[in-house]
Amino acid sequence: MTQRRSPDPVQVVKQRRDAALRALVQGVPYIRFLGISFDRRGDELTANLAFDEKLIGNPMLPAIHGGVTAAFLEVTAIIELSWSMLWQDVESRKIDVDTLEAGHLPRLPKTIDFTVDYLRSGLPRDAYARARVNRSGRRYASVHVEAWQDNRDRLFAQGTGHFLMPPRDG
Repeated sequence: MTQRRSPDPVQVVKQRRDAALRALVQGVPYIRFLGISFDRRGDELTANLAFDEKLIGNPMLPAIHGGVTAAFLEVTAIIELSWSMLWQDVESRKIDVDTLEAGHLPRLPKTIDFTVDYLRSGLPRDAYARARVNRSGRRYASVHVEAWQDNRDRLFAQGTGHFLMPPRDG
């Protein structure tokens, strides 16, 4: 008869989850360049694009560059997909957080296509986004992302993407 291991204290579980997310995000230099961070509440992620002058595309308005907006949405979708894959492995301890922090990250999903709807100009302030995985299978995933600034009900952009999922080990 095997003895069942007692669950970890809540703080240890939170630290393990936060460390795994931090390793995932810090493993992509472009995310760091744009200044995107992620806030985790349970398994829900909110992306934060911190305002910086380098993000302005049209200084006459001023407005966030359309390419930055698209990249913000796509990065949010990819991290959400990766986090949903990683979540189970981190929870079951199939993946060691120290391994992730050492730079041994799982392969990220590859974009097949990504469509952006620009609903209004992105103002010179912080922006937020959340992604919802519509379908995720072994080979393919579909994700919808919404971005806002001051009011969650007043989106400035949204996107839908299709992704090729990396092979799962085991």
